[in-house]
Amino acid sequence: MRYKVMRLLCMFDLPVETGDEKRSYRIFRKNLIKEGFIMLQYSVYMRTCPNREYAHALEKRLKKYIPANGNIRLVSITEKQYEDMIFLVGSKQATEEAVGTERMVII
Repeated sequence: MRYKVMRLLCMFDLPVETGDEKRSYRIFRKNLIKEGFIMLQYSVYMRTCPNREYAHALEKRLKKYIPANGNIRLVSITEKQYEDMIFLVGSKQATEEAVGTERMVII
């Protein structure tokens, strides 16, 4: 198997009007972080994956935590596509710089 680092982006809009919805949001976000995702922007999280098979396995694990309502999308992109991202305003966050293409980083 060829080692090809990719990025998995998770974008979501979840309702937070009721107590149950807020709890579901917190559980989902907590598990995203537990799975190694870092926040790029509000409701946009990113994680590096060593290959497509790992990304698919991660997708299956995330499905265990999805709330009943809302909108959640996953997008797999190559490292090259991620590096080609253009910032119209702002810049990379410190956590993005620290992670780079590494699978495990201790901060």
